[in-house]
Amino acid sequence: MPHTTILGIESSCDDTSAAVIRDGNLLSNVIASQKVHEAFGGVVPELASRAHQQNIIPVVDQALKQAGITKEELSAVAFTRGPGLMGSLMVGTSFAKGFARSLQIPLVEVNHLQGHILAHFVNVEGEEHQNPNFPFLCLLVSGGNSQIVLVRSYKEMEIIGQTIDDAAGEAFDKCAKVMGLPYPGGPVVDRLAKQGNPKAFKFSKPHIPEYNYSFSGLKTSFLYRLRDEIAINPDFIEQNKEDLCASLQATVIDILMDKLRKASKALGVKEVALAGGVSANSGLRAAFEDHAKRYGWKIHIPKFSYTTDNAAMIAITGYYKYQDGQFASMDVTPYSRVVL
Repeated sequence: MPHTTILGIESSCDDTSAAVIRDGNLLSNVIASQKVHEAFGGVVPELASRAHQQNIIPVVDQALKQAGITKEELSAVAFTRGPGLMGSLMVGTSFAKGFARSLQIPLVEVNHLQGHILAHFVNVEGEEHQNPNFPFLCLLVSGGNSQIVLVRSYKEMEIIGQTIDDAAGEAFDKCAKVMGLPYPGGPVVDRLAKQGNPKAFKFSKPHIPEYNYSFSGLKTSFLYRLRDEIAINPDFIEQNKEDLCASLQATVIDILMDKLRKASKALGVKEVALAGGVSANSGLRAAFEDHAKRYGWKIHIPKFSYTTDNAAMIAITGYYKYQDGQFASMDVTPYSRVVL
């Protein structure tokens, strides 16, 4: 039986990535990160798209070499269509179209968020790995998204709760910026939180109906607390940095887990997965482990290499879509915003 070999391309934000998956097994996953944005305290779209143009050919070349295959062995090219930064997506989309057309193989478009969820199905030969069983709940948390998704199959996913304003990752980054911490703020908050007291400060928790989230109120209460304290003591942030990070992180995790618990109980689903950039957060991972013990959940936490934007998740999603014959036309265009 011939192999199904998929090249995945991911360029939704500031990481250029290419991966090769053969028959569901990962052969390579190459990521080129862009350091250029650190000086600006956030991703600059114009700089991101230029860096993608420089990186995409070397990254694809490396992915094929590391996989030990030639481009002629590829069955299809899968690429991130959206959501993401339009300029960045254009680079990946254009390259994928040209590459697929030159090889005369199908093109497969992938929703970036679906990719994060299906990263749980990436297998590596020789590594022990348990794929989630359907249906399962997935908490998808990143800089741009905070959602609870009911996953019924590879292609049937329903968002049952999502943020009505800011995402969890955005709250981390913006609060970190106010404290004068470097970008991206999430990992810095995580590191400092380990040395702080999570009960040192209380911040506002929103009361939003159903399974939806809101993080703008938390952000505002954090900002006002700093403003009031600095008026009394100008060194307040420096003297309380660890406790502030620990309290902020504990509040965000508490908000996320509260809705996830409610959804799990109401739907009777105890198989629960974590996905997205914020899934690298050690406090959130610990909360998942704790809930597994307390509520009998069967949990799925991604490898750190699958938490950031990566092409392995695009390739595995492309693999399932290829098997279903879900191909994209050559006039497909990227989109910047979309739900699952």
